[in-house]
Amino acid sequence: MKKIIFLFTIFLFTLNSYELKYAIPNNVGDLNPHRYSGEMFAQDMVFEGLVDFSEDSKIIPALATSWDISKDGLVYTFYLRKGVKFSNGEDFNANVVKANFDALLKDKNTHSWSAFMNALKEVKIVNDYTVKIYLSHSYEPTLRELSLVRPYRFQSLSSLQNNTNAIGTGKWVFVDTKLGEFDRFVRNENYWGKKPFLDEILCKVIPDANTRVIALKTGEVDYVYGNPSYLNSTVSLDSFEDFKYDKNFKIIVTKPINTTLIALNSSSGFTKDKNVRIALNMAIDKDAISKYVYYKTQPKADFFYPDDVPNAKINKKPYDFNIKQAQKLLSDSGYKLNKNKIFEKDGKILELNLFYIGSDAEQKAIAEVIQAQLKKTGIKLTLHADEMSTFYKRQKTAEFDMIFHSTWGAPYEPEIFMASFKVPAHADFVAQSGIKEKALIDSNIDKISSSTNSKEKAKLVKEVLEILHDEAIYIPIVFNTNKGIVSSKFDDVKGSIIGYRVPFENIKVKK
Repeated sequence: MKKIIFLFTIFLFTLNSYELKYAIPNNVGDLNPHRYSGEMFAQDMVFEGLVDFSEDSKIIPALATSWDISKDGLVYTFYLRKGVKFSNGEDFNANVVKANFDALLKDKNTHSWSAFMNALKEVKIVNDYTVKIYLSHSYEPTLRELSLVRPYRFQSLSSLQNNTNAIGTGKWVFVDTKLGEFDRFVRNENYWGKKPFLDEILCKVIPDANTRVIALKTGEVDYVYGNPSYLNSTVSLDSFEDFKYDKNFKIIVTKPINTTLIALNSSSGFTKDKNVRIALNMAIDKDAISKYVYYKTQPKADFFYPDDVPNAKINKKPYDFNIKQAQKLLSDSGYKLNKNKIFEKDGKILELNLFYIGSDAEQKAIAEVIQAQLKKTGIKLTLHADEMSTFYKRQKTAEFDMIFHSTWGAPYEPEIFMASFKVPAHADFVAQSGIKEKALIDSNIDKISSSTNSKEKAKLVKEVLEILHDEAIYIPIVFNTNKGIVSSKFDDVKGSIIGYRVPFENIKVKK
C-alpha cells in the first residue's frame, strides 16, 4: 500500500511539474562566475551580485539591500541581505563577499579589462552583514560594473575552496549535464525572493540552426532566443520569418540591445588612410543589409550607438551610402581604377581582408553582401572565416584590415565598454591606435570613469564618439535585437534589454 501511495505521489508531481525545453548551440560549460568560458545566460541564472540592472536601466538591490558612497567616491559601504542561502544551504554573509573579492584580486590580471578591478584596493568586513569596498581612485560606474554577470557574482565558500563551479544564490540550480546533449536547471527552492513559476529548464544542445527549426516544430524544444553576439540559440532569418505565420508559436523581437560594427585597423595597411576608411563607410548599403539579411528586424546603424544610450547622441552627419563620393575620396588619395575596375596605387591593388567567425551565419551573410557592394565601388574584399578562438586572438594582435565587432549593450554602455578601449583586449585598441587622437580618447576615458559631474561626463563621452566618427574607425552596420520563437502553450515570455539575459522566471504555462 505504501508503495502505491509513493508511486501515486511521484505521478502527481510529474503531472504538475512544469518544464521548458530551451535550445542551445553548445553546453553551458564552466559556470564559475569568476571565469569567462561559461555561457553568460546560465551564469546569470545561477549567480547574483550585490546589485542588479533593471529593465528600466536602473541599479536595483540584489544581495545588498542598500549602500552608501563616501563623498570622495573611494569607499562603498554595502548592507547585505539577511537570511539568504546558497542553493546547497550555505549562508550568504560578509565572509562570502570578502572571500570572493579576495579571489578576484589574487587573479587581477585575468580581469584587466575591468576598470573597476583596476580601481579595487581591498574589501573589509564591518560585521556579518556589512562590508566596505575601498578604491584606489574614484570610479563612477562602480555600481553598474558590480551588476555584471561576471566576474562580480558570488559563489559559495565551498565552491571557492573546492573549485566546484555552480553553487550560487540565484533563482535556478544547475543540477545535471551531458556533453553534447543537455544541461538541466531546476528552481532554487532556497531562493530568498519571488521564485520562478516553472520547475525546470532543460537546455537541449542543438548546434545546427536548421535542426532547431525541426526541433521546434516537433516539440523537442519549446523555445529559441538570442542573437549571435550573446546567445546564438537562433534559427536562420528565413525560418524566423516563416514562424511569424505559424499560430502554434509566438515571436519575440526586443528593442536594439547592441551594435554590429566592422572595426578598421588604423595602424597598418590601406586602412591607415582616413579617406579609405570613410570611403568604406560610404560604399556599404546598410539599408539593403537590414532589409535583405534581417528582414528589417534589425535597423541599420548610422552611428556607434542608438540615440537612447546615455550621452550617445552626437551632432554629426552619417556617412550615407554614396558610391560616387566613395570613389572620389579614393581618387583624392591617389588611387586609380585599373582595367579590371579595381582601384590601385603605386602598382598595388586596393585589396582588403575581412575576418568573421566561421560558425556565425549572420556575419557570413553580411560579409558576402559587403564583398559584393565594395566590388561595385572598385575595392577587392577577401573574406576569411576564423574559428572563434582564432578570431578573438586576431582582434588583440592587429592581424586584420577589417574585422567584425560589436558593442556590449546594457549595462556596459557607454562607460564600461569605453574603458576597455585602453587595453589590447578587443579590436578597439588596435582599431584606434593609429590615429593621433588616441591619447585624447584615453585621457577622456579616465575622466569619464572618475567624474561624478553629469554634464562633464556627457561632454567627454560625446567628444570620444565624435572623434571615432570623424576618423571613421568603425563601420556601424545594424543595431542588434534579440529574437525568439516560443511554443504558444507558454505565456509571459519576454525579452530583456540585457543581451545575455533570458528571463525564464517570468514564463508561465498557458492555462
